[in-house]
Order: sequence, then structure tokens, then C-alpha cells
Amino acid sequence: MYCKIHFILSTHSFIYLGIEPLKIVLEYIVVLQGTVLNSWKVMWVVLADDAIEFYKKKTDNSPKGMIPLKGATLTSPCQDFTKRMLVFKVRSAKNQEHFFQATHLEERELWVKDIKRAITCLQGGKKFARKSTRRSIRLPENVNLSELYVLMKDQDKGVKELKVEKDKRLFNHCFTGNTVIDWLISERKARNRPEGLMLATGLLNEGFLLPAGDVSKDGAEKGAECVFLDQTEALYYFADSGFFCEGYSSDEDVIMKEEFRGAIVKQGCLLKQGHRRKNWKVRKFILRDDPAYIHYYDPTKGENDPLGSIHLRGSVVTAVEYVPDAKRYEVDGNLFEIITSDEIHYYLQAATADERKDWIKAIQSVSKTGK
Repeated sequence: MYCKIHFILSTHSFIYLGIEPLKIVLEYIVVLQGTVLNSWKVMWVVLADDAIEFYKKKTDNSPKGMIPLKGATLTSPCQDFTKRMLVFKVRSAKNQEHFFQATHLEERELWVKDIKRAITCLQGGKKFARKSTRRSIRLPENVNLSELYVLMKDQDKGVKELKVEKDKRLFNHCFTGNTVIDWLISERKARNRPEGLMLATGLLNEGFLLPAGDVSKDGAEKGAECVFLDQTEALYYFADSGFFCEGYSSDEDVIMKEEFRGAIVKQGCLLKQGHRRKNWKVRKFILRDDPAYIHYYDPTKGENDPLGSIHLRGSVVTAVEYVPDAKRYEVDGNLFEIITSDEIHYYLQAATADERKDWIKAIQSVSKTGK
């Protein structure tokens, strides 16, 4: 438990990833009357074979500290911070959390890949030796994934959606992993398959593409070096497509209930107030029409198992300026409320005023027209 007016080095670290060498930012926490303030300080970091070492200056001979990688886990993308993009998290064996922020997509994926390999090598009792991929991968520093996603969905020139029968199931509106890489190369969005994998992984991590079937889900969930699989057996689908699966569904797969069959209208992350403890957590929301449902998920655990759903038919959604207990958690501004036909109240916060306006408009439309 923190005491008042203590200045301490937190067990959390926030890292900005520079191009070469890596820049690290440590969080110092000032605890004053129960309020936690975060500040950032630039340092240098090196990925060793068994740890991440960080230095106050590039010229320092000895590290200021280190993050052991044995027994550590990595989460990417990390959505603990709604206003920070390209963040991933390393949790040490002692449950200390360290947050990294990259300057661009390619850099994040390279560091995620190398840190995962180092952790995997340590688990298997092997020594980690970095295999450079920077020579074969020279993507632009800034890649607009939203624009790329729109091009991929073009009905004439984009990736073709198919019906695929596999393991006694029929997957509708999907495509294979290798088809995505072929398309990226043919459209000159990538020069080779490693670059294509980098872009596809970014699309997958940011929620534009989603895994369908056991092969692609295993690749995304088991810490593979590249979570997107360049394989004919790996199936994926567009996030806002009419994807659905027919036939046998195991306990590990998505249970295709009626409420999941609606077309996706909007998706993204919002802060949600809990019903019991009244605390606020980041949740990924997917809004569907016909039937009108919004499902919410833990953004770090994928979309196989929603934490809950809200039936929107006949509901009311409005912007609000005050929510009980919100300021206690430093949540203020861009708030809105959903009141269902059963008179259950849900309080949410968007990152910006425009985003709140878009969510309210979309939910209002679905609540009036959906089943």
C-alpha cells in the first residue's frame, strides 16, 4: 500500500522505442493523497540474451537497471492506455509490468518478435541470438493501416472473400493467410513476404483482420514469432464483414449465437464502468446490427469469449457530463450512457468528443432499426 507524499520508482515502466538505439522511458510515481501522477524520462535500452537492460545515457558502461526475461510474458498490442498507440507490455516473473511504446508499426513488430524469441529461448534452455530482419524489411516509417484496410476490402481489386469448408465447418466471408500476403505483394504494398507478414501482423494486432478457425487462432494466441500465418490452412476475415461459421463448434471456438450474426457497424476501445466495484477499465466494443447488440471484450484476450453483451433494441443513449464515482478514478469528459429497455444503465467514456458523438450516433441508429 502506498503512503501519502512518497516519491518512488514504480514497478511499471513506460518505454518509447527509438529507431536505433532503443529509447526507454521509466515511469516515476508521485503518490499524493491517493492520486497517482505519471511522468516520463528518456533512457537507453539494450535487448540482451536474458534481459532488457536500460541506461541513463548511451555512453554509460553499466546499466541503471534491467528487466529479466526468464518467465516473462509479452502482450501486444497493449490497450491499457486509450490515448497511446503502438504500445506493448512485458510482465516479468515477479509480476512487474513494463510498458513499451514504439514510434511506428514496423519498429513495434520487430521488437515484439525479438523479445518473444528471447523469452521462448529462455523457456527452452537455449541462448537467444538475434536474427536480423531489418535488411529484408524496409517499410515506410508511417503506414496508414486504415487506408490499407479499405483497399483490401475493395470488391473489384481487393482480397476476395470465400466460403471455406474445414473440419466439418463452413466458414463464410473469409480468406487464407497466404492470399493476404500474395495480395500485398501484387499491389506493391510489400516488396516480399517478410514485409507482407509485417503489414498483415499489424492489421491483425490493430483489429482490422480477425482469425477464424483453430490454425490462425493458435498462431495468434500461443506467442508465435509472427502472429499472422502465411499459410493456406490459416483463415482470417475482415472485422466488419458478414463472417459467420456454420456446423460443429467446440468449446474453444466462437459459439455462433443469433446475436453474433449481425453485420458489424462499429468497433473500438472505450472505458467502461463496472457494475459492482464501479471501477473503470478499457474494453473493446463491437457493435452489430440486425440483431442489435454490442459485445465487449478484454482487449488483451481476443474475441473468443465476450465479457458481456448489451441488447440495444429500444435502448436510449445520451451524452452525460456527470457519472457517480467517475472523478474518483480520474475519469472526466466525453462520457455517455446507455439505458436498455430493461432499465439497466451502462456508463462509458470515449477518448475524444468526436468519438463520443460517433458512438452515440451509431448506437442510436442500431437501437431503432435492429431486432
